[in-house]
Amino acid sequence: MKILLLCWRDSTHPQGGGSERYLERVGEYLAAQGHEVIYRTAGHTDARHHSTRDGIRFERAGGKYTVYLAGLLGVLKHRPDVVVDTQNGIPFFAKLVTRKPVILLTHHCHREQWPVAGPVLSKVGWFLESKLAPRVYRGSPYVTVSEASAADLIDLGVRADDITIIENGVDPVPEHVPALSNDGLTHVVTLSRLVPHKHIEDAMDTVARLDGVVLDVIGSGWWEDRLREYAKPLGSKVIFHGQVTEDYKHALLARAAVHLMPSAKEGWGLAVIEAAQHGVPSIGYRSAGGLRDSIRDGETGVLVESREQMIEATKSLIDDAPRRARMGSNAKKWSSQFSWEKTGARFAQLIEKVTGA
Repeated sequence: MKILLLCWRDSTHPQGGGSERYLERVGEYLAAQGHEVIYRTAGHTDARHHSTRDGIRFERAGGKYTVYLAGLLGVLKHRPDVVVDTQNGIPFFAKLVTRKPVILLTHHCHREQWPVAGPVLSKVGWFLESKLAPRVYRGSPYVTVSEASAADLIDLGVRADDITIIENGVDPVPEHVPALSNDGLTHVVTLSRLVPHKHIEDAMDTVARLDGVVLDVIGSGWWEDRLREYAKPLGSKVIFHGQVTEDYKHALLARAAVHLMPSAKEGWGLAVIEAAQHGVPSIGYRSAGGLRDSIRDGETGVLVESREQMIEATKSLIDDAPRRARMGSNAKKWSSQFSWEKTGARFAQLIEKVTGA
């Protein structure tokens, strides 16, 4: 079977993140099952226009906006048996150019993120996501990653029966994770793309109020310069690590007492599960949506309503080592339930169902 994956970015893109990793891991599973898998995405300076990795053929064409036209041309070029159309804000509208099954993959709705695009583009984008896409894809199969995201789709008019929830998997912890030296400080960590809606500033405000606590910021993004400027008054209490290797990422997570995820919106929160692999509980906003699914409130972490509550919850967990240890143990057990093998297998079952294969 020929399977075409459409996504605005891949994991090699400077702004790639968890949603891109999700699609790639699904693609790798499908390729391992003997399917021909093509991943069509935007071009960028860090990658060739054509490459093959882990059984997936990557084709990169178009930029921030023209990637959508390039994606539709890819559908016409390849004539796949099934298309997975990823909606990161807006879909590719692949359903308009093929009669083959199209699965719409959306991690979460973007109402909270659109304002950063500006007053005009934000209105156009939200109209495409909230009004046009549900009409074009009415009756088509949807995949999302959490109950919260499914509820948001239903609010936009998507039928509940058309939605399949397939949670994120997680990569295994590397075999060799370096042990970081003890500097006598308490570390909290945030693992995230550095963009406005992730609200990393709230994590900085948290450590600013806690003596002897520093924040390790793992990740990169176009908002980084603003965040560095915001962090200047805090001096050495905020450490920017940028993009790091997998083993060093896990070393930073393992050293942390708490993982903070102050994002305004998450479909699931892959970083929550990665921290949980090391017995590190997470604190995030209940209003973020998917964190209500990835964080089991009071068991594997804490859901809060505001920045002040995040500060209070962080201080409480740091001060109460036995409670933090219990949550960490629960979090580690929780993380063991997730794997990309399970995610890929469930996606493959859905593809078989919609294609009749």
